[in-house]
Amino acid sequence: MVFTYLIRGDYLVYVGIDKYENEELIKYALPNDLWFHVDSESSAHVYLRMKDGDTIETLPDEALEDCCQLVKSRSIKGCKLRSVNIVYTPASNLKKTNGMDIGQVGFHQEKLRKLRKVIKDNSIVNRIEKTKQEKTLEEHKKDWFDYQKELKSLRAKEYQERVCLVHD
Repeated sequence: MVFTYLIRGDYLVYVGIDKYENEELIKYALPNDLWFHVDSESSAHVYLRMKDGDTIETLPDEALEDCCQLVKSRSIKGCKLRSVNIVYTPASNLKKTNGMDIGQVGFHQEKLRKLRKVIKDNSIVNRIEKTKQEKTLEEHKKDWFDYQKELKSLRAKEYQERVCLVHD
């Protein structure tokens, strides 16, 4: 089961329930999704579905804060601490190598890895929890397959346009 939430700025966030589901979410994240995790602690993997034109630098601060609070609340140790560091990066920067545990990730480029200190704010988590929805992993995978289909269609259209320009 994948949990989805709607946060400030009308952003969709999705979260796995355990390390096995996190492993699947790694495979089916869209390249422009942002991934969040409590730094150096066990926690859920939280993904923010970016909007067209968004970048890690232009993401509204309130959306970033909501994701950080949500991932902090999904850490057994982190939820008990007053503050923690949250690591976040584009999902396309996540990598898996042989020998990594289930749900464990590394990074292709360390420079794309950002840190943010977050201080516990239960009012934010309580607000987000009210938007919680459940989705099957299969429904979540469909988003990825739809994205791939759309990408293929766009590439074919761009190719056709280039061919037409060459022949005109």
